[in-house]
Amino acid sequence: MDAEALARGYTLPADWYIDPGVLRLEHDRIFRRAWQYAGRLDQVARRGDFFTSRAGIVPVVVTRDGEGELRGFANVCRHRGSEVVREAAGHRETLQCHYHAWTYDLDGSLRAAPRSDREPGFDRSEHSLIPVQVGTWGPFVFVNPDREAAPLADTLGELPELVASAGIDVDALRFRSRGEYELEANWKVACENFLECYHCSVAHPGFSAVVDVSPDAYRLELSGTFSSQFGPVRADRQGSYDASGEVARSQFHFLWPNMKLNIMPGRPNLSIGPVLPVDPERTLGFLDYFFAEDVDEEWIAGMLEFDDQVGREDKVLVESVHRGLRSGMVERGRLLLNSEQLIHDFQRRVAEALS
Repeated sequence: MDAEALARGYTLPADWYIDPGVLRLEHDRIFRRAWQYAGRLDQVARRGDFFTSRAGIVPVVVTRDGEGELRGFANVCRHRGSEVVREAAGHRETLQCHYHAWTYDLDGSLRAAPRSDREPGFDRSEHSLIPVQVGTWGPFVFVNPDREAAPLADTLGELPELVASAGIDVDALRFRSRGEYELEANWKVACENFLECYHCSVAHPGFSAVVDVSPDAYRLELSGTFSSQFGPVRADRQGSYDASGEVARSQFHFLWPNMKLNIMPGRPNLSIGPVLPVDPERTLGFLDYFFAEDVDEEWIAGMLEFDDQVGREDKVLVESVHRGLRSGMVERGRLLLNSEQLIHDFQRRVAEALS
């Protein structure tokens, strides 16, 4: 990658969005070294509770062990590599692989491996599940495959304070629903679309009728590990939901490398979730939606409908960009650094990780 061209505002090469070799490097040098949102603390409230998620392509399982400790493991059997747990969430006394019934305690230790008694020198203690780091912020659970990485708090930085400044008490939020999506596009295209509102007045008329997306009102900020966008409510707002309430302006945060966090104006609300690469041209993601306990159902329904519309519009945009990049007709694009500085920072981080 030409660092000088990147500094001038030229984008990453188009083939970085379609090359399987680039994605493999991203998994090794980005996703296996970073804190990523995995799920909710209420999913592992009791001893024996578990949920499964992913950190990049690494399948993970988060459990509450017999001593009440929160634990995370690569959800990969030490026998032949099958995923141990296939359910999204549930309650178990042990983690038993569905392939050959290798059985692990909730602390990851191998309890039983059928027929292993026939193998001279087989030592169960050498074949525990591979641990991953687990960290929490309020009701949110994060994982990191890098066991030597700094604590989650170091990555979050001032993000909890910014969220609190919007009038959001994360500990008082209640989970409402999860929205899942699939994109025929590279994960980086999905992230970059989230990192600017240059397109909002053109592609999101409903959103732009509520949030002031003019360049003088809509603010972009960079931090050490995350970036932020702040959009005030339009004085002459119109829209499909009532944006009046305790939250006076929107906040949209992106925690490197793949977490989106949204706060819409109106009643206390927050959505959070990861962007997950599947292959170079397919991406999965989800958003967990939380609201304050006293927010009424009618307001929630209106806000979710509004957010879903924006998501459908973004899907069209992201998949269109990917098709253009896949064509090979443009080697690299040219960012407008004043309006797309957060994309510029994201691409710089990708290039540095892969260099």
